[in-house]
Amino acid sequence: MSGQSNFSIRCQNCSFNHLCIPVALNQTEMESLDDIIERKRPLHKNDQLTIPGQSFTSLFAIRSGSFKSYITSSDGEQQITGFHFPGDIVGFDGLHSQQYQSFTQAMETSMICELPYEKLDEMSSHLPALRKEMLKIMSTEINQDHSMMMILNKRTAEERLGHFLVNLSDRFSQRGFSSTEFNLTMTRNEIGNHLGLTVETVSRLLTRFQKENIISVDGKLIVITDEAALKGKIGQQLDDVSCSEKLGQRA
Repeated sequence: MSGQSNFSIRCQNCSFNHLCIPVALNQTEMESLDDIIERKRPLHKNDQLTIPGQSFTSLFAIRSGSFKSYITSSDGEQQITGFHFPGDIVGFDGLHSQQYQSFTQAMETSMICELPYEKLDEMSSHLPALRKEMLKIMSTEINQDHSMMMILNKRTAEERLGHFLVNLSDRFSQRGFSSTEFNLTMTRNEIGNHLGLTVETVSRLLTRFQKENIISVDGKLIVITDEAALKGKIGQQLDDVSCSEKLGQRA
């Protein structure tokens, strides 16, 4: 998922437009949206896309690479709130207060499409399909936040990591990547931070899953060798969370 060099790629030619805002638009509507999108130069690892307090001006569609979102406490402690991949939209947290509420940081060389919000809002007032899609995206974010709260509050460490890997598998599959073999762009420490686990617990559980022949781990490369067994680690919990997430998925 490395950065691309073509800044001028358009929505019609983007391989992730089925996950992004244009999913519900016809050809003419998509061309209108294309006219307001600003394609930016690559962001490199650790570059910040948004920071708390920064004026909210745009939403950002990820074209390539990956990002993490996080907030910090008054004493500087970091809490990762999400990981983002191609096709995801980030920046909605700034809509209410007109200021972004979290850091969004590139985890590798990445590219984004910037959607100036005023132009997007004006356009959506004339395009019902666009406004409906925007609401669906926001609904998806809310459902995912609720699902994560349930996982952190009610699930064991093994269930949390199992759900994380299954979720990554599903997200990579939606993007046309392998669902059973992928590189983690986040560190063990970042995974643990996101899931409320220590880095030692994450490493121990990965080792356990490998010994049980559920996954194979080689540095950042994860190979799921027994999908059924991995899903069995979370059992009914997976069904509960999946139902919640599906309520917010875009058609």
